[in-house]
Amino acid sequence: MSFKFCLATKNPSKIKEIQEILKDFDCDIILPEVEKLPEETGTSFYENALIKASFVSKYYPEMFVVGEDSGLVVPALDGLPGVFSARFAGPDADDGKNIEKLLKYTQHLKEKERNAFFICVIAVAEPAGTHRFFEGRLYGRIAEEPRGNNGFGYDPIFEIPEIGKTVAELSMQEKNRISHRAKAFLQLIEYFKMAV
Repeated sequence: MSFKFCLATKNPSKIKEIQEILKDFDCDIILPEVEKLPEETGTSFYENALIKASFVSKYYPEMFVVGEDSGLVVPALDGLPGVFSARFAGPDADDGKNIEKLLKYTQHLKEKERNAFFICVIAVAEPAGTHRFFEGRLYGRIAEEPRGNNGFGYDPIFEIPEIGKTVAELSMQEKNRISHRAKAFLQLIEYFKMAV
């Protein structure tokens, strides 16, 4: 069974990772030919994912459009960086600056206070004009310092205690077996199997 959908993102790292997650499925992933996506002005991952999906669906009304928003949540920091994950250190911040700021925010945290989770929320804008959501999470803790060179975002400081490694120390194949994004997109595939 083949699946076709439009992925509402301009992020090359996300595109590569999602293509890798779905490589064993017959997926035709269309990237939107729009100049830019709308600003993520929502107060939740659900709102931001839907903002992107709804915007792009206006240009591709006959197609399933997938919007995705993801980030890192540290409950001991009242959920930060949360929906601000990509711009935690400012609108032009890169991964290094975001990590540096989060390490400053977490330097006083002890033991369980360092618990955190990655979350990925997918919003699907359906051709009928309706929409639905899927969510995946990966639980772990904030490491004291960056380790590893793989992945992107906060991967170098997100440690999975069960295996004693940060996500950036995992291969892409290892990451895609357990990641928040993989969990959400595999739910999406199950939905497509029923809907298409």
